[in-house]
Formats: sequence, structure tokens, C-alpha cells
Amino acid sequence: MTTLRGAIVVPPVESSMVQAAGVLHADGSYCPQGALWRRHRAITTEPEMPQSIAEKILGRWLWGGVLWAHFGHFLVESTARLWALENLDTPVDGVLFIPKRPAVRDQVRGFHSEFLGLMQEGLAIRVAADPAQVEELVVPGQGFGLGAITEATPKYRNAIHARFARDVRPEGPEKLYISRSKLGLRKGGLLGEELMEDYLAAEGYEIYHPQEHSLSAQLARYKAAKYVIAADGSALHLFAMVGRPDQKVAMVLRRKSTAHTLLTNNVRHFCKCDPLVIGALRTEWVPKNNQRSSRLSFGELDHSLIGRQLKAGGFISGDGDWPVLDDAAREQVLTDKGIKSNRFVESPEFRQVREQAERAERHARRAARKARRKAREAEKSRS
Repeated sequence: MTTLRGAIVVPPVESSMVQAAGVLHADGSYCPQGALWRRHRAITTEPEMPQSIAEKILGRWLWGGVLWAHFGHFLVESTARLWALENLDTPVDGVLFIPKRPAVRDQVRGFHSEFLGLMQEGLAIRVAADPAQVEELVVPGQGFGLGAITEATPKYRNAIHARFARDVRPEGPEKLYISRSKLGLRKGGLLGEELMEDYLAAEGYEIYHPQEHSLSAQLARYKAAKYVIAADGSALHLFAMVGRPDQKVAMVLRRKSTAHTLLTNNVRHFCKCDPLVIGALRTEWVPKNNQRSSRLSFGELDHSLIGRQLKAGGFISGDGDWPVLDDAAREQVLTDKGIKSNRFVESPEFRQVREQAERAERHARRAARKARRKAREAEKSRS
């Protein structure tokens, strides 16, 4: 941790992935400890000294960094410095952020405030939408994020385990499925997820839609469950913060991407358990104008493979023989989800694999017919 007196906080002036923004010393020199890093690069870079200071913020504040409106990025990147709360010699008046998007200004969402309150009751949150000078600013290093640091530093994990949601009591069933089926088209998703939910409900799983509940309610469910199955996504980052080694966790992948390895490492290091990762896609539907796997693409589930893997992993007691969608039901799901040919196409990678498999199957059938003919001819010649 670095403590600055008279620090200059500079918010971004343009909306982009990499932004000139962050913390300057009172003399205008850069404070690199305040930068947000993602994987192998800083996505906040040294800003120029502002021509004017919009306000002076009195008191002692903790630098929170970039405040994301996106729930998953907030969890992983906006909370990355809160480990300092467990390691401060002197209390702070609150946590000071800058907005990720300049147009958002100083807007604070409900889950932002609730999360900070679950770390420390009554902790104030403030967003500097214009250049500001802070009487005293504590700048902790980044303890969490995207990349190798997704497993988090020991100090970050220890602070979360010691402080976060410690007063939230477990409440809910032993079996929980964390769903994405009610999220909108822009969130990507799983085609056939509702059918999988029917199979899981028959196994005693509660189908849980976290976006409909407060953070405290979500965390109570996550603490209570002994078996947790989830579509890969932001909810698992929150689960990991309260997860335990004795819980069994399975993650159903929704796209063909290596991004899930970050989420898997997050759960593994926070919960001290090895989640079952199920990659069971029949195919993937991708935006027509950007034909690659992304957060906007839709994975189409192979229910039979999911059932077998959940059975083998001890998550279900039935035989796991889950039928896949037939052609009519499949077409209806595509229609219901708005997967129209003018907007989405089948992933070229999956299509190529399927076409290769179909060719191999045709070759095998031809070879089998040829072998049968030869066998019949041999039989005739012997008779």
C-alpha cells in the first residue's frame, strides 16, 4: 500500500478499453500502483496533469480504481483493492473510484453499494467523475483481476474469507442450479438450457436466477448448497467468494473458449476444490458479422453428454440418460431465442467438425456395404 497526500485522481475522458486515467502525486508524477492491469497489460495508462481540479475531497480514502457497471467485471476488477480493508492501520472514510465509462459519471448501482457493505458495514462509496484532489489517498496494489491473478493474491483471498458476507446465514436447498435462461439475447447463453433445467429439477435441484435476488440472498443460497451446478458466467465469481472445499461444483460451458480457465482457477483457489468442467456443445451459434466464439454467442447443449458426466461426477442419482432436443424442438428453441439466419450462423469450427464426422460416417457405411457384398460373393463362390 502507498499513501499519497494531495493525490490527483484523473477519470477517463473517452470510452475505450485502454484509457488514460488513474492517480497522480500532488506534483503531477504518476502513481503506477493505481493502474488496472488485465492479463499482460495495463488498461489504465498514465494520464496528463489536468488543467483544472473540479473538487477537493477531504478525509482519508481508499483507492478502488475503475468502477465497472458490468457485474462480472465489477466483482473481479473493481473489488481488487478491497483486501486493504483487512490491513489498514487507520480507518478510511470510504472507497473512491473513477467510472469506466465517462458518460455514466458518478452513478453507483445497488450491487456496488451492497457488495461494499458486505465487506464493511456502512462503508461509503464515491465516484470521481471529474478531476479531483484528495487530502489523503491509500493506494493498495491490485489483488484480483483477469489473467494469472484471477486466482487472486493470498492477501485478497484472506480478506474476502475473513470479512465478506460473514453475517449472511445459509438458507436454501442442498442442490442448486444457477441459471442463465432468463437473461436477454444480448447476454449470450445456452440453447436447450430450459430442457436441462427440467432434468435437474427432476433430480431435486432448485433452478435459481441470481439476477432476480439481492447479493445477500444469492450468497445465502450459495452457502447452503452442497451441490452447485452453474452455467459458466459471473455468478460463479460471486459463489467462489463464499464457496467451501466440501461443496461439489460443476460448470457447464456455454461457448468454446479458453476464457473458462480463468473462472475455473478462480473457483479452485478460492474454494479449495476442483470444479467439474463440462464442455458439451452440439454446436455454437455466433454473430454473422463476427463469426467467432464470444460473450454474444450461443452454445447448443448436448444433454446426453451432460447427463452422463453429472452422473459420473456424483451430482445426480438417475441414470443420466438425458435425450437431446429433437429437430422440431431444436428449431423452436432457435426461434424462441431469436437466433435468426440474418443475425447468427453456425460456428464455422463446429460446422467443419460436424461435416468431417458426417463424411467419416458415410465412408464407414460405404465400407460396411462393400464388406457385406464381398462376404456374400465369397459365400456364393464356396457354395
